[in-house]
Amino acid sequence: MLGRTVEDVSSGSDSDYSNSWISWFLSSKGNEYFCEVDEDYILDRFNLTGLNNEVSNYGQALDLITDNLDDDIQDELRGALDVQARLLYGLIHARWIVTARGLAKMLEKYKRVEFGRCPRVLCQSQPLLPVGLSDIPYEKSVKLYCGRCEDVYSPKSSRHGSIDGAYFGTSFPHLFFMVYPNLIPPKVGPIEIPPTRPHESEVNKRNRRTREEPENPENVTEPGSTAAAALKADRYRPRIYGFQVHEIAKLQRWQEAVRDRQVSRLEALEDLS
Repeated sequence: MLGRTVEDVSSGSDSDYSNSWISWFLSSKGNEYFCEVDEDYILDRFNLTGLNNEVSNYGQALDLITDNLDDDIQDELRGALDVQARLLYGLIHARWIVTARGLAKMLEKYKRVEFGRCPRVLCQSQPLLPVGLSDIPYEKSVKLYCGRCEDVYSPKSSRHGSIDGAYFGTSFPHLFFMVYPNLIPPKVGPIEIPPTRPHESEVNKRNRRTREEPENPENVTEPGSTAAAALKADRYRPRIYGFQVHEIAKLQRWQEAVRDRQVSRLEALEDLS
């Protein structure tokens, strides 16, 4: 599905690239979760180690991102390169946002609540952070992590729901809270997020986008056994570079014990009814 979604996105015309490819990409609808990667980071080949094995036409895709691609290239080839450039930029983006400068840029987006709020009532509208369930492209779409209930949710927008989770990686939100421990939300009580007042144009744009975009159908579930649904749900496990976070791992053992007791209660209630 993710591969088809990327290929279906229309490529930009020559006029779209007049300023820069990165500016055009970030201003495209559905790419609001991404932040701008500094050009000097992209030009440092050490930061791109191994990506040549992940992206076809790696050299030309990199030239397109950095606006060094020949102008006389055919439109058909440019369209194919644009797909590879999106993939390459996404994989670079996943590495960038766990650097000090990348985390600072994502912090600003988090303060502006650009990733949405947790739908769970007891989380009291806790702001979310994007996270991938896999670091391998085309496997899982991006999810939104709540630091309060420590669970993940699908984006409401279908455009955001089609973004590859590998473009944010599995470690980002957990490194984010390690770098900014003052933002770790409490388990009870009101949340405190440093306010940032968005421009009026940003508010109007966000409201218009909310009206126009349909909700992601992944959030819709059919009615059935509550206990069966609870047992079927996968338990999200926060990890940093593949290793489970120690304190969270200890907390999760307690959470899973509480969850098992709750499932047993639901099963008993369903047997009585």
